[in-house]
Amino acid sequence: MKLEFFIAKRLYFTDKGKERVSIPAVRVAIAGIAVGLAVMILTIAIVLGFKKEVSEKAIGFGAHIQVVNFDSNNTYEMQPIIVDSSLVEKIKGFEGVRHVQCYATKPCILKTQEDFEGVVLKGIGTDFDWDFFARNMVKGQLPTINDSTISKEILISEMTAKALKLDVGDAVFAYFVQDDIRARKFQICGIYNTDFSEYDKLIILGDNRQVQQLNQWRKDQYSGIEILIDDFKHLDAIGDQVYFATANRFDEEGNSYYTRTIKESNPQLFSWLRLLDMNVWVIIVLMLAVAGFNMISGLLILILEKINFIGTMKALGSSNKSIRKIFMWQATFLITKGMIIGNLIGIMLCALQYYFHIIPLDASAYYVSYVPIYLNWTYWLLLNIGTWCISVLMLIGPSHIVTKISPAKVMRYE
Repeated sequence: MKLEFFIAKRLYFTDKGKERVSIPAVRVAIAGIAVGLAVMILTIAIVLGFKKEVSEKAIGFGAHIQVVNFDSNNTYEMQPIIVDSSLVEKIKGFEGVRHVQCYATKPCILKTQEDFEGVVLKGIGTDFDWDFFARNMVKGQLPTINDSTISKEILISEMTAKALKLDVGDAVFAYFVQDDIRARKFQICGIYNTDFSEYDKLIILGDNRQVQQLNQWRKDQYSGIEILIDDFKHLDAIGDQVYFATANRFDEEGNSYYTRTIKESNPQLFSWLRLLDMNVWVIIVLMLAVAGFNMISGLLILILEKINFIGTMKALGSSNKSIRKIFMWQATFLITKGMIIGNLIGIMLCALQYYFHIIPLDASAYYVSYVPIYLNWTYWLLLNIGTWCISVLMLIGPSHIVTKISPAKVMRYE
């Protein structure tokens, strides 16, 4: 064991392992480290959780990547593309692609005897990935889509159900405004709620063959192709792959393909989410500054408390560097203790919010009904390493005060 570490340990602990240093300023320094780290852990967990929840909801309605007709406008009344199996198989072969599905959309009006609502029927097929809507079901069941018959079942949102006073099992008429207004009678098989009001009030799901019949499309004509990937971090790279696979390709009727990612479909939403990263950095810098200055105060008090010890050590031949190491080790003990307490507080608060949803939110404003938590252990480890390193580095300068202490003056006033 190195001499400086041994002396620092003996100064900090008694033989029984109890702390000697108990002055209020040092306790404040430990508290500063603990509170700062706990706040940083909570901040990162909340921001990551919020970004994850909102992103997943946007992806649940629009997938990670869409391939549509180049001539389609930004409305839900889209020009069709002919989807051939070779294109679908090629996209499925890209590394990172989890699922590929076709869809068709058409605006309509749901009408009851008392009221009506404008919505968009999103037609889906047997290849549709129901995981997102299955997780957000309120009551009823998912539509049954098969190859034998055209399903008349639809899945509507809780917001639409409340507006029209509808429930599972009810029948409702949908009116499609085109050259000739057409009506279809649907039966509500289930109700979902994602708290994403922009889509909840708009999207209902049913059989894509209903849209194809209304638009007089062929069986292989759809509004577009939706592509789900394994990892959101690879969205841009996979999006480029899909783009290059479809950019110079045309369907049988000469329509060209247009590829767009969920970021391009919802630029304002994802720009807003990116702004949250700046908030995280601001909070981390502020918390590190507060914790660092608290530790500097604690170190200075440790040094001033041990002026006689410093004078004696210098008289015995110890160098300034050696004595500085002793106090750096003592400060490291304090930092480590504060970080252990901070981790316990931060992780405990994250766990309480994750499992019990203690803090609620207004879903109409934040898209979630409670503060979401997502604790990424890689970020947690990097945060701990960074906090420890920065806190220790901030103490190197103040530790130079040791060099200003003269053993002769100390012993004169002893």
